[in-house]
Amino acid sequence: MKTQDMNRDWIATARTLSQALPYMQRYTGATVVIKLGGHAMGSDEAMESFANDVVLMRQVGVNPVIVHGGGPMINDMLNRLEIKSDFVNGKRVTDAATMEVVEMVLSGVVNKRIVQAINRAGGKAVGLSGKDANLITCDQTDPALGLVGTPARMDSTILSTLFDRAMIPVIAPLGAGQNGETFNINGDTAAGAIASALKADRLLLLTDVSGVKNATGEVVTELTADQIRALTADGTIAGGMIPKTETALDAIANGVRAVVILDGRAPNACLLELFTDHGAGSIIRPR
Repeated sequence: MKTQDMNRDWIATARTLSQALPYMQRYTGATVVIKLGGHAMGSDEAMESFANDVVLMRQVGVNPVIVHGGGPMINDMLNRLEIKSDFVNGKRVTDAATMEVVEMVLSGVVNKRIVQAINRAGGKAVGLSGKDANLITCDQTDPALGLVGTPARMDSTILSTLFDRAMIPVIAPLGAGQNGETFNINGDTAAGAIASALKADRLLLLTDVSGVKNATGEVVTELTADQIRALTADGTIAGGMIPKTETALDAIANGVRAVVILDGRAPNACLLELFTDHGAGSIIRPR
């Protein structure tokens, strides 16, 4: 005969699950695009935790879409292959040799690592790039930067098909050009374009910072598009946060309900953001 005491931690877990019910109901059938990068990709433990969160989201009826980066892995492979890069205004020039490495790393090593992690957690993940099924067609961003693209046309048919089969798309930020070129796309930009094409309920941008900060360094948990513009104009939002907030503004202008810039270092950050009243970063809404 086995006996068991009611542990306070177990009771707290049950209470947390019960409190999450309204949020789970709220997001049933919703599309959530997640840009994965930074710390969440940096270790096997973090990747396993992220994969578990994504599978739970799918289990309760959310349609998650993962868009990933891979800059450090690309840099490492270029160094190993002794491929030297040129830079224009601090940005890497993506020539044909570099593009081969970019596609190999993003569509191969990085994409399949995420797919395998989700599948091990019990999900059904499918690895894609923006080149598949004409998902992302690009224009060249700047001839001086080489094969760097800006999304120009989107066809999300393949994603809707995967949703109908309860599968989780994992997308490498690459796109096709009009003349058969392959273009490298900034990961945040690609995630924003995909979220816009899907009219997603949420775009979650995982970062290695705790969110958008005000002039005194405090994280602002809720902002409007106008407040983001004002903080950028006065220099409070600067550096690497600018591309993320620009992505957020573009996505909101194109029909995404809200964008959250959140700390991917926090355990279960996506679940905290979606299924609790606490949240895990800075949510940006149209107004």
